[in-house]
Amino acid sequence: MQLLPRLLAFGLALFTLNAAASDRPPNIVVIFADDLGYGDLGCQGHPSIRTPNLDRMATEGKRFTDFYAAAPVCTPSRAALLTGRYAVRSGMYGKRDVLFPQSDGGLPTGEITIAELLRDRGYATAHIGKWHLGIHPGSRPNDQGFDLSYGLPYSNDMDREEGTPGNAARSPEPPVNGWNVPLIRNGEIIERPVDQRTLTQRYTAAAVSFIADNRKRPFFLYFAHSFPHVPLFASPDFKGKSRRGIYGDTVEELDWSVGEVIKALRTAGIAENTLVVFTSDNGPWLTQGLQGGSTGGLRGGKNSTWEGGMREPCIAWWPGRIAPGIISEPANTMDLFVTSAALAGATVPTDRVIDGIDLGPTLFEGKPLPERPFFYYNNANLTACRLGRFKLHYTTHEGYSKTPPVRHDPPLLFDLGRDPAEQLDVAAAHPEIVARIEAAVREHKAAMKMGIPQLNN
Repeated sequence: MQLLPRLLAFGLALFTLNAAASDRPPNIVVIFADDLGYGDLGCQGHPSIRTPNLDRMATEGKRFTDFYAAAPVCTPSRAALLTGRYAVRSGMYGKRDVLFPQSDGGLPTGEITIAELLRDRGYATAHIGKWHLGIHPGSRPNDQGFDLSYGLPYSNDMDREEGTPGNAARSPEPPVNGWNVPLIRNGEIIERPVDQRTLTQRYTAAAVSFIADNRKRPFFLYFAHSFPHVPLFASPDFKGKSRRGIYGDTVEELDWSVGEVIKALRTAGIAENTLVVFTSDNGPWLTQGLQGGSTGGLRGGKNSTWEGGMREPCIAWWPGRIAPGIISEPANTMDLFVTSAALAGATVPTDRVIDGIDLGPTLFEGKPLPERPFFYYNNANLTACRLGRFKLHYTTHEGYSKTPPVRHDPPLLFDLGRDPAEQLDVAAAHPEIVARIEAAVREHKAAMKMGIPQLNN
């Protein structure tokens, strides 16, 4: 006879928790893969990598078909996501493409990150995973708005140990102690070299713990995975389980991790008050052979401004707020800054150019995104621009190729709606489109104020 009162009490407690959660600003979780290709997920058509959790997210939420990272390599891509600005504005460009362990530069202290913006609104903030925006005072995660930081300071193939072959990273069985990369928690090295076989598991445990600890207040979780960047490692639970080899093993473990995050949100009773966005920092590293991913038929890959280098899988999930569907208008990672600010009730900075827009009307109301130009940067070079379904190339190159970039005069024009693989130049048939895009490029260049370069060593 006492069972019914207990059930009623439990139901009342759960209702009270959900009601309290819905009365506060929403939680925001950004899950960022490293070097994941446009075609590497089941919901993107991959035939041999199983991603049931991401596939379910895509079924329950919005899947973007034309979503972009703001750069084709790690460092500038991450800077753009966190600041809502093209990386050249913050100086994340230079003689090198990314930051290295010996680099002096980093994300300038004057930049405002999503974490800083939301922390000022009472959010708990956490960075878990790869950082790659600087290791010196001022540019480290805890200096850039994160209460908690747990992960690697840069890519997992850096700090290669003496005696480790230069091509070891692309091996299907890379040496476990081949790289002296540290695992850092709030500025303190807790393991060096990190055992990369356990990285995804430990990142996930930290993320789940952060969610549980902060379930009664709004939080921002930036969960930046180290994989499937080479060298590739998987835990015993996943190694050897994918038909796609070690690359598939790491992606399937990443999918498991996404499932654990979703499970933690549901367990805490806050899934209905949380936006989760999954995407990647740039396209697949094609020069790594079978240890590189799939572009899903797009041209080019990492370090290229062909579509395969910057168009990424992206899923937005929020049960009860985001209706299932597909968004085909172009959007990009810089939009997450403005979208997060709008959800948190924060004021977008007006003392600097912010390049993103609020995706809320599209995600929550189904409104089409406005047409706007998207500029493809490779380091400091503006190489292409997309407007609507058309993309104009001024310079093309294959990622990490010894062949020098090719300058196109007149520029190449591709109709991405009909030709996403960028095979047929239609510039001659659409001079009016070329003129419109070139006018947008001229306006952008005239107003561009580039930051002091941070990647010169």
